[in-house]
Amino acid sequence: MFELLESLGCARAILWSDAASGLRAVLAIDDVTLGPAAGGIRTARYSSLEAAVKEAAALARAMTIKTALAGVDAGGGKVVVLDHPGLDRPAGFARLGQLIQELGGLMHTAGDLGTTADDLAAAARHCDYVYTTHADLGAATARSLLGCVEACAAVAGRDGLRGLRVAVQGCGMIGDAAARALAAAGAEIVVADLDPDRAEKTARATGGRVVATERVLFEEVDVVCPCAIGGVITAAVAERLRAWAVCGAANNVLADAVAERRLHERGVLFVPDVLASAGAVVHGISLGIMGLTDSTPLIEGLGATAREILVASRETGKLASEIAETRARARIDRAGPVRRV
Repeated sequence: MFELLESLGCARAILWSDAASGLRAVLAIDDVTLGPAAGGIRTARYSSLEAAVKEAAALARAMTIKTALAGVDAGGGKVVVLDHPGLDRPAGFARLGQLIQELGGLMHTAGDLGTTADDLAAAARHCDYVYTTHADLGAATARSLLGCVEACAAVAGRDGLRGLRVAVQGCGMIGDAAARALAAAGAEIVVADLDPDRAEKTARATGGRVVATERVLFEEVDVVCPCAIGGVITAAVAERLRAWAVCGAANNVLADAVAERRLHERGVLFVPDVLASAGAVVHGISLGIMGLTDSTPLIEGLGATAREILVASRETGKLASEIAETRARARIDRAGPVRRV
C-alpha cells in the first residue's frame, strides 16, 4: 500500500472499516497548504481496494488544482465509499460522519457521484463538516459551467451564447441545472441520459431534444458538455467529435493526457473541468470555510480564468490542463508552508 501511495504521489490516506455497518472507505488528502482539504464523497463499486485508492488519490489531486485556481482557502481531498452487498447505508454513512468529525475540520465534504441526499443527511447528523444542500451545489456548478462555455464562445469569436448548439451528457443534478442555465442564456440544447425520463424532463424544461446516449458526444453541435461520469473523452472520442469545444462539469472528463493532446491538435477548445465544475466547491468553501456571505464573485471569476487559459493555450501551444496546473501550483508555492491543518 505504501508503494501504491508513493506511485500516486499521495502522501496522506486513511482507510476506514466498520464491521457493524459494513462501511469501507478511503480518504485521500492531497494538499492543505491553502486551507483544510475539501472534496466530495463518492460511492461506487470497485474491483479492488487498489482501484478505490487510485480514484480517491486522483480526485483529491484534482481538488487541489480546483481550489487553488478558484482562489479559495482550501486544499484537495476526496472520500470514496466502497459500495458492496454488506453495506448498511444509513448506519455506514452515520459512522462515516463520526469519523470525519474526529478529524476536527481537516476535511470538509459534500455529495458526489453515487452518494444520495439520504447518505449525506446520515453523515451530517454526526459531523459539522458535511455540506448537504444539493440544490445550491447544482446551481453553483451550473453557473461555473455557464461562465466557462461563455469563455469558449468569446475565444471563438462568438457574441454570447444565443444560437450556440450545446450537447449535455447527463441530466442528473448537475447536468439538468447546466442545461437550464445554458438554455436561459440562449443556447440550443440536446441532452442524453441513461434514464430516459430524466432526459425527457430536462429537454422539456430547456426546449431541447433528446438524443441517444451513444450519440450525444458526436452530435453536430458547437460545444459538448459531459456532466455525468468522468473519463468519457478518450483519444478515439476526441478524433470523432464534431464540436469545436469541450467544457464539462463531470470530474476528470478526459480519459488521459493523450485525449487532450488530440483535442489540441484538432483545434478543439478544452476547458479543464477543474474550472468548469468548480462552482459547487467554491460555493461551499466560500460560505462554510471562508465565512463569506456571497460566492458570486469567486464563481464568476472562473469564467474569466478559463478565458485566460484558453488564450494562453492558443498562443503558447501548451495544453490547457498544463497551464491550469502551473497557475494553481504557483499560488500554492506563493503561500509557503502549510498554514493550517
